[in-house]
Amino acid sequence: MAQETKYTEDNIRSLDWKEHIRMRPGMYIGKLGDGSSPDDGIYILVKEVLDNSIDEFVMGTGKTIEVSIQGNKVIVRDYGRGIPLGKVVDVVSKMNTGGKYDSRAFKKSVGLNGVGTKAVNALSTFFRVESTRDGKSASAEFERGNLTNQDLLEETSRRRGTKVTFIADDSIFKNYKYRPEYIIRLLKNYVYLNPGLTIVFNGEKYYSENGLKDLLEDNNNKEDMLYPIIHLRGDDIEVAITHSKTQYSEEYHSFVNGQNTTQGGTHQAAFREAVVKTVREFYGKNFDASDVRKSIIGAISIKVMEPVFESQTKTKLGSTEMGGDLPTVRTYINDFIKNKLDNYLHKNTEVAEKLQKKILQAEKERKELSGIRKLARDRAKKASLHNKKLRDCRIHFGDTKKEDYLNTTLFITEGDSASGSITKSRNVNTQAVFSLKGKPLNSYGLTKKIVYENEEFNLLQAALNIEDGLEGLRYNNIVIATDADVDGMHIRLLLITFFLQFFPEVIKEGHLYILETPLFRVRNKKETIYCYSEEEKQQAIHKLRGKPEITRFKGLGEISPNEFVHFIGDNIRLDPVMLDKEMSIDQMLQFYMGKNTPDRQKFIIENLKVEQDLIEEEK
Repeated sequence: MAQETKYTEDNIRSLDWKEHIRMRPGMYIGKLGDGSSPDDGIYILVKEVLDNSIDEFVMGTGKTIEVSIQGNKVIVRDYGRGIPLGKVVDVVSKMNTGGKYDSRAFKKSVGLNGVGTKAVNALSTFFRVESTRDGKSASAEFERGNLTNQDLLEETSRRRGTKVTFIADDSIFKNYKYRPEYIIRLLKNYVYLNPGLTIVFNGEKYYSENGLKDLLEDNNNKEDMLYPIIHLRGDDIEVAITHSKTQYSEEYHSFVNGQNTTQGGTHQAAFREAVVKTVREFYGKNFDASDVRKSIIGAISIKVMEPVFESQTKTKLGSTEMGGDLPTVRTYINDFIKNKLDNYLHKNTEVAEKLQKKILQAEKERKELSGIRKLARDRAKKASLHNKKLRDCRIHFGDTKKEDYLNTTLFITEGDSASGSITKSRNVNTQAVFSLKGKPLNSYGLTKKIVYENEEFNLLQAALNIEDGLEGLRYNNIVIATDADVDGMHIRLLLITFFLQFFPEVIKEGHLYILETPLFRVRNKKETIYCYSEEEKQQAIHKLRGKPEITRFKGLGEISPNEFVHFIGDNIRLDPVMLDKEMSIDQMLQFYMGKNTPDRQKFIIENLKVEQDLIEEEK
């Protein structure tokens, strides 16, 4: 008989605020990560500090925010009112303490629960806050949430405002580094949503005059747009709309009180509904909703009183009320779109004609594909039942009840040995594996019909659940895991072509990555070091000294499951696939998968430098 575990008063313990944050960081900042993904924790830390500075601007003070990131040190300086000097320590170290509980001071704030900067403080090896107001300043320094130094009131000639400096804890955020592209995207979103605000990042100024119109223009090439962006503004609401010539599914950027709600919510659902309703009434035809919204690129920003989000990371709005005397979110957005969009279409007949033609074309294609889609779905269901291609995980993206849903990952592999190794070493809760059979079809220039007719593409689309857009996306991270050789590079290009051709929003929204795997293993009797480049190999040899054993991995299949766990776990290295906004999607597809050109040959040679080095080494 098993011995009964004792359960006494000694088993009950209370964690203080910083212990709880450090023990369960995912509850406060989502996933951890190393900075390769835009929703990794290090960017949430930056955002939590910035949100306070943005709230100062919204309340009418501090038109400039300065951000500096040098290595792992982050500095955010605003010129707002400054934290009340007697509360500098409390505001960053006492839970449920802040000015945003007083709606008179922060009417339409981003952060309302008094957690943000406390989480940054607890998860940093160094955290300093300094507040200046009324010719005086006060500051405090912390280490992992513990107060280490405090300077009380002192006279100063510095401008008023708040300055926060922090270094994220590398024992929690392992091997992390900030990617400027993600920081710039974050900062641009702030300036799009706050006319008159200037953010200076490492000396570079960011400013927007046209709000969401600038956002769509910066994120899309003009050649991809069917018609000029429709830009509509009202009290507490702003909307921008266009349709793409090239992409098939819907793409939305949504915001609440300046917060980028990447998972949408009640406001985004109301926006999608309102566009369809208005278009139907304008043309006097009961178009299918999917035909109206096919290829749409839209952005919406609203401001509500005391918004309710579905998680601490505030990625999905749950509120149904605007607040005050205003109607519900749904009614407010519907009334605005019905009035403004209808007026625009009446005044801009050329845009109205292009939109109608686009809808009719979508309707024609949908009807032509209806039979094929049904057969394809049936095949996908049967394949899923037999589990031939997909080894699924238990948690999926969008499951807001789980703190680690942002870690959900689908590895796309080629070959039984590689997929077998990843399958055996993966985290079954958050990591799934999709196994390709041979090289994928080159989909360049092909129509959506091929997605349903080609077994590999059809099953991949079904596994991701992206047929009707990203709202149903099952995995936050889609990772191409191929060998670091010529064949592996070709498979990567073919898969990237598939996403560019049919689902470019997967790349635009930062969901697609390349898995970096080690090229060498250097070890002696005491230590093993995995190396991702020739330079790292030489450093490892120098560190281990003597004559360590050196193994070169020629393919993923050569890496055992016991070793693979190191490369897809906490130490995973991902290289994000990003769009070049200077090129249209058509231009990129032509470059990568069109006829061989000197430019493309040069690109492939440069990007296969590692492989060339290995070839030279073998000689």
